[in-house]
Amino acid sequence: MTKLGAKRVRSVRGRGNNEKHRALRIDGGNFSWGSEAVARKTRILDVVYNATNNELVRTKIVVKNCIVSIDANPFRNWYLKHYDVELNKKKVEESDKARTETKRSRHVAAHIKRNAAGRVIDAKVAEQFNSGRLLAAISSRPGQSGRADGYVLEGAELAFYQKKLERKRGKGAK
Repeated sequence: MTKLGAKRVRSVRGRGNNEKHRALRIDGGNFSWGSEAVARKTRILDVVYNATNNELVRTKIVVKNCIVSIDANPFRNWYLKHYDVELNKKKVEESDKARTETKRSRHVAAHIKRNAAGRVIDAKVAEQFNSGRLLAAISSRPGQSGRADGYVLEGAELAFYQKKLERKRGKGAK
């Protein structure tokens, strides 16, 4: 099983003289944001939920379908560059001043305006950017492929796991 920590990957011989890459420890991966059709390499900060076993959460073991907390900055930076909209409410005041001073060609300004025309972001996803963490699901098998790749949770799936996490926090308080 793969633990959360500095990257440590071993090669293992598989059947047919093939080679597997077994991740013993891993700290990052490539995560996809489905509604924006963008993927960014980012750090895994914490394992927050696993339907299989709570022990895997306590010991911070990364397996397929576990829910992890990832660093939101690569996605926030992409959103700022693509739509010229700051998602972190704490940084909005600072960045407004800086954005008005930056020079842009008419072509770049038109390109950003065209991107922003159809811009819609889920309120619950936007809310997560304030804490600097996004909830994501691991879709690869780190013990088999040596990689921890996944996708950012959105919509009904995000609401489901947020409700699970709230319930879990409530039990710990009793």
